[in-house]
Amino acid sequence: MSKVSYYTAEGLKKLRDEVNQLKDIERPKASQAIAEARDKGDLSENAEYDAAKEAQGLLELRISKLEETLSGARLIDESQLDTSKALVHSTVKIKNQTNGAEMSYKLVAQSEADLKTGKISVDSPIGKGLLGKSVGDVAEIQVPNGTMKFDIIEITRE
Repeated sequence: MSKVSYYTAEGLKKLRDEVNQLKDIERPKASQAIAEARDKGDLSENAEYDAAKEAQGLLELRISKLEETLSGARLIDESQLDTSKALVHSTVKIKNQTNGAEMSYKLVAQSEADLKTGKISVDSPIGKGLLGKSVGDVAEIQVPNGTMKFDIIEITRE
């Protein structure tokens, strides 16, 4: 059974584009590489053929996993989301109670996570700790070296 993941229109388009790229461009390239290696003679001692077959297997596995993800993908209508709680596609501004540092994170699906741009997965420890919280709440998040406490300062939709 595939797991349901929620995506923005942009994230869903990127996922579909990647599947199409793999199917329409990479798959024919893999088949061509196998055909070229096969034409070189004895398959029992042909490392190039073995490598091409293995690459094709990995490509098919990647396509299969992406299609499974796509089958469970749901587009989020962000205008219908509750802005009083931290949900998927919320931007949450938090303050670390220990050192006073403030950070903003956008909660996204696993495949859209990118820490450099401030997008964290709802499946990550911090993401799980922030889900369902409201402004003024304290999120206690288990991290490898103990528990961190964050004040929820602001929740917005962008």
